[in-house]
Amino acid sequence: MDRLYHVLEAQQFDIDLIDAIFFTAQEMEQVVQHYGSNILNRRVMATLFYEPSTRTRLSFESAMTRLGGGVITTESAQEFSSAAKGETLEDTIRVVAGYSDVIVLRHYESGASNRAAAVAGIPVINAGDGAGQHPTQALLDLFTIQREIGRLQKITVALVGDLANGRTVRSLCYLLAKYEGVKMYFVAPEMVRMKDDIKEYLQRHQVPFEEVEDLHEVARQADVVYQTRIQKERFGERTGEYEQARGRYIVDRSVMDCMQEYAVVMHPLPRVDEIDPEVDADPRAAYFRQAHNGLYVRMALLRMILA
Repeated sequence: MDRLYHVLEAQQFDIDLIDAIFFTAQEMEQVVQHYGSNILNRRVMATLFYEPSTRTRLSFESAMTRLGGGVITTESAQEFSSAAKGETLEDTIRVVAGYSDVIVLRHYESGASNRAAAVAGIPVINAGDGAGQHPTQALLDLFTIQREIGRLQKITVALVGDLANGRTVRSLCYLLAKYEGVKMYFVAPEMVRMKDDIKEYLQRHQVPFEEVEDLHEVARQADVVYQTRIQKERFGERTGEYEQARGRYIVDRSVMDCMQEYAVVMHPLPRVDEIDPEVDADPRAAYFRQAHNGLYVRMALLRMILA
């Protein structure tokens, strides 16, 4: 297997590489339990975030620290880096690449990570680019499904909420499409339905999907209910559309009562009001376990890129 270099989009991963990442992630869980490793000693990771983040940024920084590496970081780079002075993304990347061995980039524009990779000269990891993709989130989501359900073939996944702007669900669709017998349900308000490019991709790869309105009916059939937040920041001036979409689909006790005993609820987080906190105590609520899995998967990626 060729060495992993950039992590830019979900399509770049085949099943063999995914399996290798998951095997390494399981090893990384043991590393965490035994108080870390020095395998990336003297390596430096730069986290460059132009959009807010809690889980992604901190899990990457924790991952690098637990592997013995160093971290340089800027949060709110749009305001507190030279971008505020008008510096281009490409120039920022060229400079930061001179200080680090890998750049983890979150940006508000789709395709920003590809632009960064074109000039960096070191590995670039896409930590979310606008409404485009979030490949490391998709990998940790897939890892969570495998752990919770026990398989990735022949599963039914309901993707719920803001599917038009949700980079996490877009990336997850690309990964799920690689596995035999997967079926997807798209459950979303009309103004944030899944975009045509994903639907056309699934059709080309003969992956069945349906767009449905009844979350309770889908919950009876799904192995995974993947809930997402209606992303207010993507609506701009269209506040009326946001208010129409918000609160349309909520995972509450009535939805949980419809679900099978082994099924799980996932969410990339943060949540607002789309999952009732009452659901947290249900063992099928996997979203906090999902977030913790992000540490192991990102440790695996850093090890495979840098070690």
